[in-house]
Amino acid sequence: MRSSFLLLISLASAAQAAPPARVEITYEVSRNGSAVAEVVERLEHGAGWYRLSETWKGKGIYAMRGEIRRSSRGSVGPEGLRPLEFSDERTGRDTARARFDWKANTLTQQYKGAPQTIPLPPNAHDRLAFLFEFAFEPPRDGALTLAIADGRGVSTHVYRPAGKERVRTPAGEFDAVRMVRRKEGSGERVEIWLAAQKSLLPVRILIVQKDGTRIDQVATRISAP
Repeated sequence: MRSSFLLLISLASAAQAAPPARVEITYEVSRNGSAVAEVVERLEHGAGWYRLSETWKGKGIYAMRGEIRRSSRGSVGPEGLRPLEFSDERTGRDTARARFDWKANTLTQQYKGAPQTIPLPPNAHDRLAFLFEFAFEPPRDGALTLAIADGRGVSTHVYRPAGKERVRTPAGEFDAVRMVRRKEGSGERVEIWLAAQKSLLPVRILIVQKDGTRIDQVATRISAP
């Protein structure tokens, strides 16, 4: 674990201090090898602030399910990204929202009913922005623990560095650190490849579900307009 952490830090130092002020990443999402969606994620950030948006469009029969649009905005500081507002809009569903009040230390979420407010969990984040946390603040020890809110609830995610890999994507070939989250006893896991040459931005995300289904999200294009 110690060597993996040192590797992460060495790659982070080789990367840019932060991503470009504007960057767009297009991904192809496949399910067990068959393309099901295109995802476009856009990041903008400036002096102490960030905005993120994500759009999913289905392919083939999945196009009939409509779109998913997520957004996150918040602040950027020494501790990395701090979300203020998150939303998750899906065709045919109510919008899920989360609001982070760092002064009052509360988290308010709303989905299919009245808003619910709870104490803000330690290391609180949202479902979209946490993927870009590494680009602004690499983990300080061997693991990164986040309480991730999505408007419906909060779940604890623990990611650990699992070594350096050379990863090939349609967007390019990169030296990357692989971060892994495992759900003990179920076989479920999430793997994220962070590209050193791209400020530790995520260039591949693999989700392996309990039944063995593989959801693979791979970057096809990275641009800084």
